[in-house]
Amino acid sequence: MCGIVGIYLKKKNLYEKLGNYLSGMLDNMSSRGPDSAGFAIYDKKNSSRAYKYSVCFPSSFDVKKFETTVTNRFKDVLIKNISDHLVISTIKNPKSFLSFLDDNYKDLKIIGYGKSIEIFKQVGNPKEIVKKFKLKKLQGSHAIGHTRMATESAITLDGSHPYSTGEDECLVHNGSLSNHNNLRRNLIKKGKKFESFNDTEVAAGYISNELSKTKSMKKTLTKCLSNLDGFYTFIAGTKNGFAILRDEIACKPAVIAETSDYVAVASEFQAMAHLPNVNKANIYEPEPGVVYTWGN
Repeated sequence: MCGIVGIYLKKKNLYEKLGNYLSGMLDNMSSRGPDSAGFAIYDKKNSSRAYKYSVCFPSSFDVKKFETTVTNRFKDVLIKNISDHLVISTIKNPKSFLSFLDDNYKDLKIIGYGKSIEIFKQVGNPKEIVKKFKLKKLQGSHAIGHTRMATESAITLDGSHPYSTGEDECLVHNGSLSNHNNLRRNLIKKGKKFESFNDTEVAAGYISNELSKTKSMKKTLTKCLSNLDGFYTFIAGTKNGFAILRDEIACKPAVIAETSDYVAVASEFQAMAHLPNVNKANIYEPEPGVVYTWGN
């Protein structure tokens, strides 16, 4: 049992409230996933040419030395440090910069990159993680999050969601996939790399691979119904918005609340009870095997 949440803001004047809205959603999903939590914040209005790289560092890591090295080597670098995470902004193209990190900083864990996305995740109680990363102060256009109850793997950062396997892409998942090992092998042959043995990372890799071909989140998630075996509710994020899909059996819960200001998605309504005017929202359960998208 895990908790998944997402919120998409329809009006730009609400962007400063995104972190506050999402923090309450994750707090209220702590009961579904007390072992770890994470979230992805998007700003689809970002006009910067820079890419943002979200990384996590160990307690022994020398952040100051790293900042000096990176700022001396690359132009136009900005580094934001929040707890044990860094968000590094640079105009250097992803292939070169990711190679630089991989070659020189094996102890850094790259958890996502893109022009719009920032990812934060860690082991621990979700309520404490929300405080740790100062989520209430973060701003943006849309976000997705996850609280995890470990059932099939250890309680580690590698098992924490969201998983990002493509530029400005990420996935959170409640459920279990039975054919992830075969999918992983096939995707590795196609050039995908995986950092864990978690089934959700495989699903994220599958979605990234298909999205690069279809250019449509709706078409991509529809293909999941034929190629991903198991039971699942997905929320998949991109720079423009997010989408939700429940498998055709739909044993994993989900609820949607939509107003003129926002769309909120969660495993349970209690995650959204604090949102403004939620009692006047159009509230419904997503139908099994149907893809719902906003912004994409």
